[in-house]
Amino acid sequence: MTDRTVTDHTDINPAGLPERDLRLDLLRGIGQWMVFLDHTPYDIVGWLTIRNYGFSDATEFFVFISGYCAGYIYGPAMRRGEFIAATKRLFRRAWQLYIAHIFLFLLFTAQVARSARHLDSPMYEHEFNVFQFLQHPDVMIEQALTLRYKPVNLDVLPLFIVLMLASPFILWGLVRRPNWCLFGSIVLYFLAHRFGWNLPSFPHGTTWYFNPFDWQLMFVFGAWCACGGGLRLQWVIRSRTVMWLAVAMLVFGFLIAMTWHIPSLKPFVPHWLHEVLYPMSKSNMDPPRVVHFLAALVLVARFLPRNSAELSSVWLRPLILCGQHSLPIFCFGVLLSFSAHWFLVQVAGGDIAQILVSVTGIMLMVAVAWLMAWYQNLPELFAAPKTAPNQPAPADVGGAVAGT
Repeated sequence: MTDRTVTDHTDINPAGLPERDLRLDLLRGIGQWMVFLDHTPYDIVGWLTIRNYGFSDATEFFVFISGYCAGYIYGPAMRRGEFIAATKRLFRRAWQLYIAHIFLFLLFTAQVARSARHLDSPMYEHEFNVFQFLQHPDVMIEQALTLRYKPVNLDVLPLFIVLMLASPFILWGLVRRPNWCLFGSIVLYFLAHRFGWNLPSFPHGTTWYFNPFDWQLMFVFGAWCACGGGLRLQWVIRSRTVMWLAVAMLVFGFLIAMTWHIPSLKPFVPHWLHEVLYPMSKSNMDPPRVVHFLAALVLVARFLPRNSAELSSVWLRPLILCGQHSLPIFCFGVLLSFSAHWFLVQVAGGDIAQILVSVTGIMLMVAVAWLMAWYQNLPELFAAPKTAPNQPAPADVGGAVAGT
């Protein structure tokens, strides 16, 4: 592996700011819809999400995109020696994610608690892991503020907070020794697997659902691609052999996934293959998930170029809007998914009701994203000074969030 520092290949517009890659917004938008559907139990529409048909799911794409955005936006600033300025922006983003997580935690807990009390049933309190908080709020508030205690579906934002805090040092290494930095990330990934490294959670003896020591690999790989590694991999993306290997991997993942849903197919999986593939932990992002994601990434990069005309299609606009406001849409989607779950359990749970609830939820997410875009375009009474060309541009770096 070479240690040379790559040159800056970031596309720059006349104002000196990096151009937005709509492919990332599209993928994040698709992921946001999938998160909402995956977080809504007993929903037939949830069968449309990719987690049912392969090893990886939207989470890998979200973490990769977050790393890519960090490298894409702040990599050039790091090369210019603006470490302090870039670190300030990234730490501020981490603080915004932390505030969003705490507010989402409070709203989600109140939403679950109110439903449980209104129905005089503790089912929701136990199902969504808020019972301990309601019984011992004095202890659990401290655990929540230190990110040790997290209700169901609220595990992913703490992962992004940790990755944002580490990103200045990751980018500093990537712009100087990109390949060695990626190699170090791979070594950390396998060491964490070997020795069981993870951050402590609550109650005592438990750990984080999304292991940062493992998931950092996806973030670092995304940043590595944005800092010049993606150009080095163009021959891989263009290779027909690699393309067919990627297709074969996705087909293989599909066939294995079918054994999860159709028990009669399980005997067709050899014992040795079962030992290789499983447990296929999402918490630790086991190797089969990584390989499956890389196969999907190769096909996306090959068949969806950055200048694709389809990205300007009016049909994709709702998805892109949701992707451009990823953090607030994720938070709204978490609250919305519990409301959908409550409706399907307490009011109507048939197939038609499931479809209507899913469609309504997605339409509400698009409406919120459209309102946010409209609000951002309103004229300012006191215009802020324009960003200087040598300053990193604002971006939703840490907003590429996914659900469990």
